[in-house]
Amino acid sequence: MKFNWILVLPLVITAAFFGVAAVQLMTNQEELSLGVDGTSLPSTREGHPAPDLQLSPLAQFEELSRADLEGNGLVMVNFFASWCPPCRAEHPTLTALAEAGVPLFGINYRDQPANALSFLEDLGNPYTRIGADPEARMGREWGVVAMPETYFINDEGVVVYHFRGPIVGRSLENQVIPALAEAGYELPQISQ
Repeated sequence: MKFNWILVLPLVITAAFFGVAAVQLMTNQEELSLGVDGTSLPSTREGHPAPDLQLSPLAQFEELSRADLEGNGLVMVNFFASWCPPCRAEHPTLTALAEAGVPLFGINYRDQPANALSFLEDLGNPYTRIGADPEARMGREWGVVAMPETYFINDEGVVVYHFRGPIVGRSLENQVIPALAEAGYELPQISQ
């Protein structure tokens, strides 16, 4: 029996197409998270006043407003969601920072209220105030790309550092603390 390339050719072309598409997707994903020099993609918010906040309330929690971002020293604004596994991973570190005295404000992003409440009930609530952003309007305004994202805001309400990804042991020590030190800020020591 003679091998018929005409029957196999469409399969080869399709496989080649999907292979090229997969390589392109992986390359584009790396470009989204890294700048040209291999460092984190710079935030357009750093060095500028934090945007206004127009959030929905989340259950009985005290609502977060723009006024909360000024006059409290260095504060953290953390965009989180119950459907986000990295948000769950960073939760103990955020809790430790909040317990060490860093004001922590939460913005629940594109989430169902019942799921957000369950998330906080399961893991504990480290947030001083929380607002909900169910339609991601504030996320777009703040420049959120993926969950979780945390903004460090100084006493004047200016974003001094924006971290994309989960703040866990290694990222806290190797990225967050050095970046804040370079900006003239220090986080308290926490045990992890």
